[in-house]
Amino acid sequence: MNIRGFNVILFAGVFATALSPLQTSAWNSRDGTWEVHGFLDNTYHHRDGYGITKERVRGQIEWSKVFKSTGLFSELSFHGTLRASYDGVYDLNDDEFGDRSGGPVSATSSGSGVYLPIGVGDGAPQLINAVPAGERPWGNSPVSAGVPALPGGGGFGFDLVANPNEGLKKVGGELASTNNDGSFGGGLELFTPTRPCDVDPRGCIPGYMDADADDLRFPEFTDRHGWLRELYVDATVPVGKGDEINFRVGRQQVVWGRTDLFRVLDQVNPIDFSIQSIYEEFEDSRIPVGLFSAEYRAGAVGAFDDLNFQVLWNFEKFRPHALGQGGQPYNILLAGDLFRALKNCWDLGCTVNNFASGLAPDGNLATDFPPHVIGIRDIHLPDWDLDQGGARLEGVFRGVGFSLNVLSFYSQLPSLRGGFDGANPFIGQTIPPQACPPAAPPGAPVWSPAFGPCPAYGFNPFDPTDRFGVERVRPYVPAFDIHFPRVFLVGGSADFYIDPLKSAFRVEVAHTSGEEFADTSKSRMFSGSDVVRWVVGWDRQTYIRWLNPNRTFLLSGQIFGQHLLDHERFPSPVPLSPDEEARKGLIGFQERQNSFIGTFLFQGFYANDRILPRVITAYDFRAKAAVLAPGLDYLISDNLRLIFGANIKLGRGPQMADDGRTANVFPPFTLPPGTCPAPGAAPPVCAPGGGEFASLGIRRGFEPLGRFRSGPIGMAQHEDEFQILIRYRF
Repeated sequence: MNIRGFNVILFAGVFATALSPLQTSAWNSRDGTWEVHGFLDNTYHHRDGYGITKERVRGQIEWSKVFKSTGLFSELSFHGTLRASYDGVYDLNDDEFGDRSGGPVSATSSGSGVYLPIGVGDGAPQLINAVPAGERPWGNSPVSAGVPALPGGGGFGFDLVANPNEGLKKVGGELASTNNDGSFGGGLELFTPTRPCDVDPRGCIPGYMDADADDLRFPEFTDRHGWLRELYVDATVPVGKGDEINFRVGRQQVVWGRTDLFRVLDQVNPIDFSIQSIYEEFEDSRIPVGLFSAEYRAGAVGAFDDLNFQVLWNFEKFRPHALGQGGQPYNILLAGDLFRALKNCWDLGCTVNNFASGLAPDGNLATDFPPHVIGIRDIHLPDWDLDQGGARLEGVFRGVGFSLNVLSFYSQLPSLRGGFDGANPFIGQTIPPQACPPAAPPGAPVWSPAFGPCPAYGFNPFDPTDRFGVERVRPYVPAFDIHFPRVFLVGGSADFYIDPLKSAFRVEVAHTSGEEFADTSKSRMFSGSDVVRWVVGWDRQTYIRWLNPNRTFLLSGQIFGQHLLDHERFPSPVPLSPDEEARKGLIGFQERQNSFIGTFLFQGFYANDRILPRVITAYDFRAKAAVLAPGLDYLISDNLRLIFGANIKLGRGPQMADDGRTANVFPPFTLPPGTCPAPGAAPPVCAPGGGEFASLGIRRGFEPLGRFRSGPIGMAQHEDEFQILIRYRF
């Protein structure tokens, strides 16, 4: 029997077990050493304009076995959690999220009135008579009027048999972000395949974002065996004078933080954002990993009311955050869509809207690329080095709970690093002399002395060693490898109660080094920065007599902050024309130096605490984006729970950022000679992308880097949903 068949049988067994007890309490053995409990639930989400986004049936069994004290151990126990789920959205709404999702797409060029299509997917440039402004299909990109061919007349186009115009959607198209600074188009617009990887393997990243249909339907039954959610041994060894050492070994969750929605210190376990972005409870969205934990419990020591010291060692193979795959209902920041689109571009070629800029006053031309030019080339997952771990000192001092934390780990978020070998499609094959002026026939490629002596289109006129078909290092190009850099975290927390305010407060702060961020001023398109993150939380139970004279309401607020210590963002120093100077943007880090997000919870208690109305809000102050999540939690009985809720997004949505189009080093395109000074050159002459800073910052758009300025709330403006959950617990 294969592993998938075994997992399906296990899945059925979990639900059979969950249904069988139908009792009001957990099952306990006669001797009290065994306990089994769990739940069975069904979750339904309906998104405005999309239909069903979740139809999940889930069962979970939690069990524990306590052994008699023996030998060194004063306590010894064995714990496990099994989980299985089936999400029917991929069957019930397969034209949005399943094997019939996506469709044909059309490419556009912004800022131009008449288009000429080029590239028909066979790798050769094609020239067609001018047609009225409009859209052109994938693999047949339009070119601005007055520019019959892109410079070089090179190897544009890709294989439409291997990469057909079907099962695709525009990345970020859900947000209806079509304008760029009022006149320059929508940024580097890309198209992603949307179907499961067994139906359509295009853009799937092996070992990272490569889920097939069954992986999506049954997310626990993958090669990482998520059905075995937790399995660990607890053992306690007394060491005299009331002190003891507790050991916990196995797959588990370790909770270091005290916050909701956004994490500061709680960085031990990765998160599965594909369940419901940032809105799933951490208890359900944390991904348990194999850990060895040893905690020395000293109790009261001197001025400390309690003191404990914990060390951690992660011995399981590295697991990053699950961001969601291109085509899934939930992929945070739409990163899954972007990554799949970029991977498809590198492997098979693709059409990119608005890439070619500068040929006309407002021209941003859709361009067909062959493979190995732009996109995601490879992924570098950390080796199984067994070198992730940390330590925490935790205690209580004069009524203040505190912790001091240290953690060394691989970033659970990916970093995109550029600056490696790629082809230059703007260098064409040699063309016949008769195509050069003045004998050029109608529709022939336009030749300019800047492109070299005609008919020598087969090399870069600024660098004759750069020839047609040769792959070489291309700085500043949107071509990347995925890395997960090592991060070192040090931080602490405190929680305390102020009686005159009848309020509890909690504070967390963390400093990290080693994180990486997109940077359009650097040749490899990224930079590292130390980061400080912090949160201040407030909780208060208070009476609001006119709403409920007999029971208090819970008020809870949090403010999160993030500060990038090595942040650099500045106007491009490259000389510009007067018109370009007027619309100069900022290059460098596109993520903000300072970000602030506030959350607030208002919850009531009625009918002996069986009816719990609540409203949760969050607001990103810099992105000016908000979410409103009203809900009603109804405890029908001790075992049966029904939750109604909604998730409504408000605000500005996606933000614009420098997309780096003007920084690419594809001479003789995008920039003409003289726009990027070379040291000692008089007059300044150099190839595009030369000099210390290549990007001009004058081509800005929502894609692809606006997502970092928009944040998870702003990039989910299309995800207004109504939600129902019913759960039976035993």
